[in-house]
Amino acid sequence: MCFNETNGRISKLMSMIKALPINLSNLQKTVLQQIVRGTTKPYRLVRRAKRILAAASGESNSSISRRLELDRVQVRQWRSRWFEEREKLSAAEEQQVTEKALMVLIKGILSDRPRPGTTKSFTVEQVVQIVAISCEECEKSDRPVSHWTPSELADEAIKRGIVEKISPRSVGRFLKRSDITTTSRSLLVKCQN
Repeated sequence: MCFNETNGRISKLMSMIKALPINLSNLQKTVLQQIVRGTTKPYRLVRRAKRILAAASGESNSSISRRLELDRVQVRQWRSRWFEEREKLSAAEEQQVTEKALMVLIKGILSDRPRPGTTKSFTVEQVVQIVAISCEECEKSDRPVSHWTPSELADEAIKRGIVEKISPRSVGRFLKRSDITTTSRSLLVKCQN
């Protein structure tokens, strides 16, 4: 079986899958239309609101993706996300929330979800100790250099046992946030005072 046959079968299966139905209350529709018409709303939010309104009008995912120039997967993803949140929206309306409160809820649904990132590798204390090293004279650390570089500071932090490992780039970021680049005579005077 060649790629085109497989790809054609997948496309056929995808088109046979029924799109999740989106039913909007009048208030939900009003809020979504306000988002679309708003001139100060973020572009992503407006596009996502358009997808939901189009889905609620009965438009297919393929049609929405063609009209809004999006990948069909994106349309399906946001239709699915809205469908998952329908109970939360209904509960809010049953509690007779204000239009403003519903707007906040809808913006939350249409916002990006937090993405997993790397955990912080260094504590505040470690960063402070590394920055403090940059205020010391290099000669006191038996370094054969006239001033600290991020590479030399990284090596010294490891040597002193402040961190197990650290890249010169990380040290450079710490110094940049501290408004310190490398030690100089004027900086040493500031640190010693």
